[in-house]
Amino acid sequence: MSDRICVGAVTGSFGVRGETRVKSFCAEPAAMGDYGPLSTDDGARSFTLTITRPVKGGFAVRLSGVKTKEEADALKGTRLYAPRDALPALPDDEFYHADLIGLTVVDTGGEELGQIHAVLNHGAGDLLEVRKRGQKGTTLVPFTLDIVPTVDLTAGRVVADPPEGLFEDAD
Repeated sequence: MSDRICVGAVTGSFGVRGETRVKSFCAEPAAMGDYGPLSTDDGARSFTLTITRPVKGGFAVRLSGVKTKEEADALKGTRLYAPRDALPALPDDEFYHADLIGLTVVDTGGEELGQIHAVLNHGAGDLLEVRKRGQKGTTLVPFTLDIVPTVDLTAGRVVADPPEGLFEDAD
């Protein structure tokens, strides 16, 4: 498990005074500023984040050290990470997406179905994007208790009981 969790991403500048537009990946979107200084993926830069107002697709945010529109524009696409120990503990049935990516997916009989490549949410609930080894295509598996009854972070696997035929077209 990573010692940092992605809590948001810069989607561009907001206005002309150095504010950025940030999309939050937190369950409570406005909480992304509560987790202390946030760092870039490579850890080279660190920012204190102050939310100034909600905007379409996220928040207008003031990042420490960013003073101009050009500096804000240069950060577009930058993911912002919080230290894991600054984040709240999760209930037993909730997981950080970063902890699920890379886990092996097996069926209820123990046969390997693939590996979790991404966790997606398009508004109707989480989907696990599962890639079979040696194949380009992926299969989207609804991340529900009925279909994914077991998540074992210690063993590095999830047990899935997918509907019949779900993995037939994964090429």
